[in-house]
Amino acid sequence: MDNSALQRWITEKMRPAPKGRKKEKMKTLITLLLLATSVLAQSPAEHAISAAKDLISKKPAQFSGYNQLAVALARRARETSDVTYYAQAEDALKKSFELSPANIEGEKIKIWLLLGRHEFAAALNEATALNRQVPDDILVYGFLTDANVELGNYDAAEKSAQWMLNLRPGNLPALTRAAYLRELFGDSEGALELMNMAYQATPPSEAEDGAWILSQMGHLYLACGQLNPAEQVLQTALIKFPGYHYALGNLAKVRIQQKRYSEAVDLLQQRYKAAPHAENLYDVAEALELAGRHQEAQRAFAEFEAKSLAESVRADNSNRELIFYYADHAHQPAKALAVAQQEFARRHDVFTLDAYAWALHLNGREAEARKQIDAAMSVGVRDPKMLNHADQIATERNGRSNAGE
Repeated sequence: MDNSALQRWITEKMRPAPKGRKKEKMKTLITLLLLATSVLAQSPAEHAISAAKDLISKKPAQFSGYNQLAVALARRARETSDVTYYAQAEDALKKSFELSPANIEGEKIKIWLLLGRHEFAAALNEATALNRQVPDDILVYGFLTDANVELGNYDAAEKSAQWMLNLRPGNLPALTRAAYLRELFGDSEGALELMNMAYQATPPSEAEDGAWILSQMGHLYLACGQLNPAEQVLQTALIKFPGYHYALGNLAKVRIQQKRYSEAVDLLQQRYKAAPHAENLYDVAEALELAGRHQEAQRAFAEFEAKSLAESVRADNSNRELIFYYADHAHQPAKALAVAQQEFARRHDVFTLDAYAWALHLNGREAEARKQIDAAMSVGVRDPKMLNHADQIATERNGRSNAGE
């Protein structure tokens, strides 16, 4: 039952009861309250899943219901960070293609699922082919943007994002992607302006979408050194979508900047409980270190290492965090470099280049380290950790130059 149906049902049941039927009326009202609580507790994606299943039950021979279900399940994956929803979405999409082979909406959903699983090269190939078939589809350009960003093809990503804006100025998917590119190119203030425009264009009923955008705004405020606005938008995100893992993670970063480390640990533990991924456990371990809880940190790091190694060869992995664990905490630079080389073979985004450069630097391969960090910094990114790595690699270069004089 959707919200409008619930409202009609409430109106009907709230009419005065005939004499002698008050007990029955009370039972009905109790049922009403229980149902209302259940409906209101559902997330937007859960509502969409229910609606899609209802459509399928009524029209099982129509492929569109299965497409709707696949989209809703993929949205639920983002809401919860539970990747098992992607597998369920793929099952729904398979049924869609059985009913209507190569339907365009299904092809778009297939690319979205590839991106969700971090299979970026495959997503780029599929999106490129579909773009030739439907050259004016905004969402397909969005997929091209996403895949190219993750692979480090920033010029191509920028062109795709610009096409989105040219086709329909001010559209929401284009604004969020343009904002991310602005940040990567070093313009956090401009990124924040675009993300705010995206938030203003988001319907209030789309709670998770709004919370996601607010979470990104919190990250951008933090990048601009504005802690109070960052905290405000992140708290708003958690009101819109309680327990939202993206907001919890960014609010923890605010707490770390405020040196409120115990609170950061609490927030990150909440996030890890909601989204139990290895990279989130790594953040818990680092926060425990900052809080002076060293034994707990060591246990968390050990659990992280085991979990990260188990997924290291998969597309959706935590290899960057594993590189930094070996480099900065376990002090095993050879292992850091081995993982970095593995990840560098599949993607060249700025964050992978930074991790690779840092591993090369710690292994004494300075010329190669300079090449990779220079490539990363040439994009314009102003990430503090990356800037610190660039400074240390440059210092090593200058020190060696002076020693040779």
